[in-house]
Amino acid sequence: MTFADQVRDHKSRSEPRLVRLRLLACGHTDGMLPWQVAAAVREAANGVIAEAEAAVLATLTVSAGGTWDPGAETFLWVRLSRLACAAEEAVSAARSADIPCLRRHLLRFDTLAAAIWAVR
Repeated sequence: MTFADQVRDHKSRSEPRLVRLRLLACGHTDGMLPWQVAAAVREAANGVIAEAEAAVLATLTVSAGGTWDPGAETFLWVRLSRLACAAEEAVSAARSADIPCLRRHLLRFDTLAAAIWAVR
């Protein structure tokens, strides 16, 4: 499996979780209680973060054999950290049943996730 295939594979495994988060952001909670929404957000976000982290590790592994800018490694880990922070903020908003805040944080999470997949 090539590097591009690995990244594509990680991205495709994160897609259903991102769709789930988008549905939750739109208010498709099917009568779930706030703690259930928070658990659903955490589960889906953690799955996306795990796939993004695996893609970052694959990127660093491939780049270790060639010329690699140490700043690029920091850049990738900072992006991953921002993604995790956005997930935590979304979980907190879901717990407090603050739907507008939940939407805002899930939109930010979605944007950050897209940015990670755009970096190769």
